[in-house]
Amino acid sequence: MKTTIYQAHELNQQSVQAHIKSVLSSGGLVVFPTETVYGIGANALMDDAVYAIYRAKGRPSDNPLIVHVSKKSDIYKYAVNVPQIAELLIESFMPGPLTLVLHKHPSLSKAVTGGLDTVAIRIPSHQVALKVIDIAGLPICAPSANLSGRPSSTQVSHVLQDFDGKVDIVIDGGSTEIGVESTVLDLTSPVPTLLRPGRITLDMIESVLKMNINDSSSDERIDIPKSPGMKYTHYAPKGKLTLLSGSFENVIEYMKRSIFDDPDIGIVCPSEYAIELKAKHVFDLGSLEDMNAIGSTIFSALRHMDQLEIKHILIPVLPTKGFGSAIMNRLIKASGHHIIEL
Repeated sequence: MKTTIYQAHELNQQSVQAHIKSVLSSGGLVVFPTETVYGIGANALMDDAVYAIYRAKGRPSDNPLIVHVSKKSDIYKYAVNVPQIAELLIESFMPGPLTLVLHKHPSLSKAVTGGLDTVAIRIPSHQVALKVIDIAGLPICAPSANLSGRPSSTQVSHVLQDFDGKVDIVIDGGSTEIGVESTVLDLTSPVPTLLRPGRITLDMIESVLKMNINDSSSDERIDIPKSPGMKYTHYAPKGKLTLLSGSFENVIEYMKRSIFDDPDIGIVCPSEYAIELKAKHVFDLGSLEDMNAIGSTIFSALRHMDQLEIKHILIPVLPTKGFGSAIMNRLIKASGHHIIEL
């Protein structure tokens, strides 16, 4: 298969729109940017199209996908028995990086939901993503555009590393803004449950709902996942990733010893740590004062380590306040919960 690459501005051309619509309506795959990460999209109403995503990613078919729509009314079209609290969240955070788990409408492919009677659904805020959905005239299931278990794609170069020749179309919209997948909130039980943290934080959700919610995002094993990223290893680089927990001084000392023992070790860290280190392979994530910037670069850092063929990577544990909880959620999963206490 030859992959066609379009620039975002080309979506205004009728011939490009016709190509995208034809591919998606016939069961093909289109990769496009969202505000979080790049997604690999397919027709959410067609079983064969959805299974094409699983094959391309090498993803287990019981790992549910997120359905993307472009209008708030479409949420009620593809979900049933939507609770009143969902309306508060939709009005407050959509379009945006929040996914709601609701009871699914029968029209959606069961392959999208991993055989469950629930669906994860959201409205992206990225203009390219919204344009693609509108062009297709269909709900688009779109998990992150990466091989299963590997770091997500935040740049088109990442997408092409994994999917050039495996998908019909890739739309280049530049680097994604947030860099970490959407928050996933389950609304199918009396008390909402956070399944995956993201830019929309637990505190933000509780502030809107005026109630405490459950948080199962740190559960290590989920046998029947309602959300991506809950059951299987995710986000992992090819090399061994170790997280370092402890005081700044202890972590720096450990890193320096590790660099002395193995000059080819990789270090991914905030600027406050990077300036203290002299090593061949240090990826500076930016300052701890700007966790949004760190979130936008974390997957690029892991992919950079893969390009360098780094066998062992060290990353300090980051603050978990606010958006930091989402970043650490990804790093803990990427490390296989391998944390050294210093």
